[in-house]
Amino acid sequence: MATVGTLSCALVLAGSAVADAQPTDETTPPATVSQDGTEVVPPEGTEAEPKAEDLGLAKPNITDAAATVVTQDPETETSGYGPVQKNFLAGFLYSIVNPNVAPQGANDWNCKPTAAHPNPVVLLHGTWENAYNNFARISPVLKEAGYCVFAPNTGDKDSSALGHVTALRGTGPIADSAKEVAFYIDAVLARTGAQKVDIVAHSQGSLASRQYMRFEGGANTADPSKNKVGKIVSLGGSNHGTTLVGIGTLGRTINNLGLNVLGLVGAIAGPAASDQVIDSPLIKALEAGGDTERGVDYTAVATRFDEVVTPFRTTFLEAGPDATVDNVLLQDGCGIDVSDHLSMSVSPRVIGIVKNALDPVGSPANAIPCVWNGPVTGG
Repeated sequence: MATVGTLSCALVLAGSAVADAQPTDETTPPATVSQDGTEVVPPEGTEAEPKAEDLGLAKPNITDAAATVVTQDPETETSGYGPVQKNFLAGFLYSIVNPNVAPQGANDWNCKPTAAHPNPVVLLHGTWENAYNNFARISPVLKEAGYCVFAPNTGDKDSSALGHVTALRGTGPIADSAKEVAFYIDAVLARTGAQKVDIVAHSQGSLASRQYMRFEGGANTADPSKNKVGKIVSLGGSNHGTTLVGIGTLGRTINNLGLNVLGLVGAIAGPAASDQVIDSPLIKALEAGGDTERGVDYTAVATRFDEVVTPFRTTFLEAGPDATVDNVLLQDGCGIDVSDHLSMSVSPRVIGIVKNALDPVGSPANAIPCVWNGPVTGG
């Protein structure tokens, strides 16, 4: 597995060295937990990861952060908009002191779908992320393309233990987040008048979407034409779980920005993280019924440089009856995109794949770009 330190070096060196990179999809040796139970320790020989200051990033003054809004009203859970971001970490740091903003283009509750794009798009964020920092680049692109776009914050009730770090959502049990998704999608359908939505999900959001479909009413097993979802696009989804070292890497990345995640909530940092470990009860329950639901088209995008969902091929899905799956490896045909787990959400190539998955005619495959996108930060 490529560590954050290794990928950061690649970002600095860039150029031709990246084109020659030879990532591996071998299973990473297991991590261990420190004696005091507050730190996930990487396997022996793993390179140390740089701190925020090593990357030239200023730590946010989290004492100035606004309180997180947690509401039962989907229309008021975000307030205002943050700027468009092409750099994932810039968006992440912005959201630390602005935890309630939406990404540009999202959460216009007066938006009415068009004939060209009849399904609103719901964006589901990952662990320790939020609607803004995860989709600050994707959302405005989809809005400009003519979609009604919606982006909830989920799994944030549990994150109150994080004190001032209120922007770190996606920590609560994924089964609970799926219930939030169900409530939110019902509100989107009612307000827009649409029959279905499409989902674009990053990381944990992919599992939440599948939990919603299987157990919270998203799929109608008796009549798939009445499903509430037409398409699901999974970006680095932890669809079959990840190793403990993958969860630890994500936690250490955030810790190195000066935000003590692992020390505050323990080595597994919240129920959502343990839900995503390979062979967790939630993973087993979903796998028992197969990867897909009847009547749904799935696209699963993976990157070879994913250091969080490990091994990276666990993100891929297998099509069941009356469903389609397109498993896409980001580097196939484009070796210069070395996005990792976090930066894939700002990759122009990933955005092109998303647009093609949602609308293959209006956004054909030959329009998907192949451009540089670096690890950790992005372009």
